[in-house]
Amino acid sequence: RIQILFEEMAEFLASIFGTEKDRVNCPFYFKTGACTHGERCSRQHNRPTYSQTVLINHMYQSPVNLTLTPEMQKFGGISEDMLQQHFDEFFEDVYLEMEEKYGPVEEMNICENLGDHLIGNIYVMFKKEEDAAKCVEELNNRWYNGRPIYAELSPVTDFREACCRQHETSECTRGGYCNFLHVRAASREVRHRLGVDTFGKGRHIAAGSRRRGHRSDRSPQRRRRRD
Repeated sequence: RIQILFEEMAEFLASIFGTEKDRVNCPFYFKTGACTHGERCSRQHNRPTYSQTVLINHMYQSPVNLTLTPEMQKFGGISEDMLQQHFDEFFEDVYLEMEEKYGPVEEMNICENLGDHLIGNIYVMFKKEEDAAKCVEELNNRWYNGRPIYAELSPVTDFREACCRQHETSECTRGGYCNFLHVRAASREVRHRLGVDTFGKGRHIAAGSRRRGHRSDRSPQRRRRRD
């Protein structure tokens, strides 16, 4: 009888792990690898010792944030076309670096959230856990565009749970301060050139969120702003 009770309790705890019913583990950290409360969170952030997914913290610096300053507003801010071009160049630069230095990438998502815990975050899911481990080890000794890189293994395994589905259908009412990932998509031309056509806004609400296999099409590697 006691054994049955233990088994039932174990099944219950497993069923609520990482959900709002779990009073021990933080559901947002479990789903997104980030939490608005950071180290002050009342629930545990169980950092993985191995994972396919790497989180590169705050690496993407969007020009849109500069338009919030009075100086940039005098010049009318930045157009959507300029913003997309800047993002496309950054996306291609990082994607090629990940694949050519560390290994095949199954998924790469770059946040356009404005919250302090998500702004500029990049999530890279590799095909192999050992590639992710190598990536973290080497990136933490590097700089990009004059700033140090901070990388860590992430608990995120299913981006359908991490990404805001309302944002992917342009219906999120929380805007940039939503606690789920608002992923910005590279242009169709860039995704096609890199062989990652399935990467992009809306893909996580469709069946099959991950694209399997290694892509053979490559554009010439581009190198910019590296120290």
